[in-house]
Amino acid sequence: MSMIDIRGVSLQYGDRQVIKNVSVQIEQGEFFVIIGPNGAGKTTLLKALSGLHPLEEGDIHVHQRPISDYAKKELARTLALVPQQINADFPFTVAETVLMGRYPHLGLLAVEGKKDLALAEQAMEFTEVIHLAGRRLGQLSGGERQRVIIARAICQQSKILLLDEPTASLDPAHQLRIMDLMERLRREVQVTIVMVSHDLNLASSYADRLLLLKDGEVENVGTPQQVLTGEQLSQSYGCTLLVDENPLIGKPRVSLVSERITKSPRLG
Repeated sequence: MSMIDIRGVSLQYGDRQVIKNVSVQIEQGEFFVIIGPNGAGKTTLLKALSGLHPLEEGDIHVHQRPISDYAKKELARTLALVPQQINADFPFTVAETVLMGRYPHLGLLAVEGKKDLALAEQAMEFTEVIHLAGRRLGQLSGGERQRVIIARAICQQSKILLLDEPTASLDPAHQLRIMDLMERLRREVQVTIVMVSHDLNLASSYADRLLLLKDGEVENVGTPQQVLTGEQLSQSYGCTLLVDENPLIGKPRVSLVSERITKSPRLG
């Protein structure tokens, strides 16, 4: 069943059109990753999915309803956004930050109850940050802060999770920890994951399907095997990329081929 239906969407920043007639469906429970070179429109499209960017043309349907029909709190109960940049000076503790995920479920002037506190604790346990509950965000590492923001999103109990470069600036160990957490969340809680990523190998390893954007337009949509080909990627990214099979998981593995290597006499 289609969870998100993007129909002929175009978006602008000022006079510049950054998304051009994009149409794609995202299925319930899918791990869907948006890739493409810088300036392709990946983050802009994600913002449109979250309701933060007005549409110039087209429609986005969530649960078979136009996104414009949702009130803000209702939309927040339906989907949660994990942004790329997290302010380390956010003056709240981990527990307070995670509990903010309950806001869409509270009435006017209502305060959190036992159920809300229990859900926040469960989210912190799921993301393995419960031991950091009393610490402030500024005292955490980048990987820890990212897991806290994901815990806040989990606390919203939304069935769609939107992530903008969740592994950016993290070392390989923390990247894998975040990605494994996303896969576990999808498998155990049946959350639909939509993620923007620059890391083609992480995208290949975890995605059910990929959307490849270039200059705001759809270049390809499909499985990693369908999208991550050397010819397709080299054309889209404007550099030589070698694609072979990862022997451990049988999915495409992408390697950058520098100009120095292509000019090597051994390749002549």
